Amino acid sequence: MDRFDAMRLFVRIVERQSFSSAAADLGVPRSTATQGIKDLETRLGVRLLQRTTRQVRPTVEGETYYQQCLSILADVEDVESGLGAGPPKGLLKVDLHGSLARHFIFPGLHRFIAAYPQVELRLSEGGESVDLVRDGVDCLLRSGSLSDRSAIGRQIALMTKGTFASPAYVATFGLPTRPDRLQGHRSVGFSGAKDEAMPLRFTVKNKIVPIALPSIATVTSPESNVALGRLGLGLIQVPRYRVRDDLLAGTLVEVLGDYPPPPLPVHVVYSHRRHVSARLRVFIDWMATEFATRLAELPECRSS
Repeated sequence: MDRFDAMRLFVRIVERQSFSSAAADLGVPRSTATQGIKDLETRLGVRLLQRTTRQVRPTVEGETYYQQCLSILADVEDVESGLGAGPPKGLLKVDLHGSLARHFIFPGLHRFIAAYPQVELRLSEGGESVDLVRDGVDCLLRSGSLSDRSAIGRQIALMTKGTFASPAYVATFGLPTRPDRLQGHRSVGFSGAKDEAMPLRFTVKNKIVPIALPSIATVTSPESNVALGRLGLGLIQVPRYRVRDDLLAGTLVEVLGDYPPPPLPVHVVYSHRRHVSARLRVFIDWMATEFATRLAELPECRSS
């Protein structure tokens, strides 16, 4: 194991807090990873890692060395890329928002694979529980406002949302005409990763007005949210792309169109602690292009 390989191994162990996980990520036996770190510590003459039965943490010297390794490895990759060392390659781990991925990423994914055949994609849908550094993920595709201030977020799309109901719901509860006249109405509760359902939000005279309606069912899945709205269990607020077919088929209708919810931003999120590799850079650029292309075909779904 040369010095650069040892640095990459050490960085991965620190980020994954595990010898086994780091070894699996890099495709080496655990015994090789263990011996590699022993040799590294012997060569440097310091202890880099504190090992317990549950996790691995860097020592003070190890944290300093980790930061230096990040800088050195970033410089090496930049130099190799600048010298035309070949197309991007290697493993790229991406955690996706499932609904966004199925509508905007998967339809054109074969084109990315054809353009970059040496990039190996590992795609997951871990949701809000995923930690970029701890889980060794290169980037996340997320919608909504960013909650992790320690991460870097690049906005790649801004999508319109609307308020929708089934014809059966309108027949039972009436057609709502104004946000301040929603007494007697109800919504499908949507909580996402939070414990409490989020209120509906309306734009009234250029201000966002939240309104909490009673719910007889609360869900955490975007698909379930639309499904229960389709069944007439309440009003829903979702991005237009999710209900485009329902609107064409008449299984959902838009209500309160003069008081739209605020648009939904879409971000690619990655760690500020890790270098943006060439393979990650081209994938982020490709995702941004895919969103722009798909939304250009659905102008009613794109917020200006």
